Amino acid sequence: MPKVFDWNGYRFHFYSDEGDPREPVHVHVTRGRDTAKFWLWPDVNVAYNRGFSPHTLRLLSNVILERRNQIERAWNEHFS
Repeated sequence: MPKVFDWNGYRFHFYSDEGDPREPVHVHVTRGRDTAKFWLWPDVNVAYNRGFSPHTLRLLSNVILERRNQIERAWNEHFS
């Protein structure tokens, strides 16, 4: 489970086995028992959410948007 970064207690990561064929670039976010998956392109969108409030999802979406290039770079480095 490669970690991209931590932010305010949230872990931004992806899994080494992301489907066959591999899913498009996305990131998982966890904090405690709560977890969500976000698509990065064409817009940052929630793929699923288990436990985060709507306010937290908006906050996390903004963080992902700000760091989208960093996340995509880490994805490409890991899967190339």
